[in-house]
Amino acid sequence: MSNSFNDREKAFESKFSHDQETDFKINARRNKLLGLWAAGKLGLSDDEADAYAQEVVKADFEEVGHDDVVRKVLADFTEKGIDISKHLIETELLKLTAVAREQVVSKE
Repeated sequence: MSNSFNDREKAFESKFSHDQETDFKINARRNKLLGLWAAGKLGLSDDEADAYAQEVVKADFEEVGHDDVVRKVLADFTEKGIDISKHLIETELLKLTAVAREQVVSKE
């Protein structure tokens, strides 16, 4: 009985760990896609867009949730005089979450 319980516990721990890793990959991919979307709106070149997308990914490590990412992109739009609302950025973020999930899950 103990072995069965230990096996189940290990299976749950393994699944939890896998789910956490998958969520991390999805969020990182989503943030990169958002960065590339924003880079297009900002008129950045391909190389600049890739670098900017990495900045957006790094911005997500400031706090839990996606507010730090939205705040960074919104500040960059505001700095460049581009009139895009926080709501529009959050809507794009939601759309890109689905895209990122598909991309990450299809690679597993």
